Amino acid sequence: MRFNSTKASGSSSSESESAEAAKASETAESQEASGPAKPAEGEPAEAEPVENPEITELREKLEKKDKDLAAMRNHYTRAKADFRHLQEMTKVEVQKAKDFALQKFAKELLESVDNFDLALKNVKEETLKTSEEVKNLYDGVDMTRNIFEKTLGKYGISKIEPLDQPFDPNLHEAIFEVAQPDKHPGTVFFVQQNGYTLNDRVLRPAKVGVVKVEE
Repeated sequence: MRFNSTKASGSSSSESESAEAAKASETAESQEASGPAKPAEGEPAEAEPVENPEITELREKLEKKDKDLAAMRNHYTRAKADFRHLQEMTKVEVQKAKDFALQKFAKELLESVDNFDLALKNVKEETLKTSEEVKNLYDGVDMTRNIFEKTLGKYGISKIEPLDQPFDPNLHEAIFEVAQPDKHPGTVFFVQQNGYTLNDRVLRPAKVGVVKVEE
């Protein structure tokens, strides 16, 4: 009896192909689950993606702009500080110029005040009591002097009152020293010429006589 082997051989080949396909499918699923396959030893690694040249150029320009902006801000801050310093210095210089001009003018006015004081000191009390005309003239000169001194005070010029005050070399100029038993040593007992200050700075020291300190 003879058998037909052709059908059996075709069936075996079909089963073998089905098994290989199933095995390949399982291998592919396993690779997908475990991620991309690593290159075998000795094989070159895949190259990293290259950035677009336009993006690189834009990034470099942006970095340069940031540096330029920081430099400009620093320059602006310095310029602003320098300008404020210049403003302050200008104010000081302008004030100095005003003070100097006022100081020169005030010193000239002090001569007029000295003349008023000199005129009033030279009038004796007996004459004031006996002569009504001299008394009226004296009062007029004294009133004029007071108004004059008030006007000076409006511009920061003040009289130094040294009488019976301790001698201060910053405010007083000692003309002579005399022992005075009834006065405290080192104090001013006589004023030869009044002193004045301009905005709390000595315009002219008072010329005074000082009680001598006993040794």
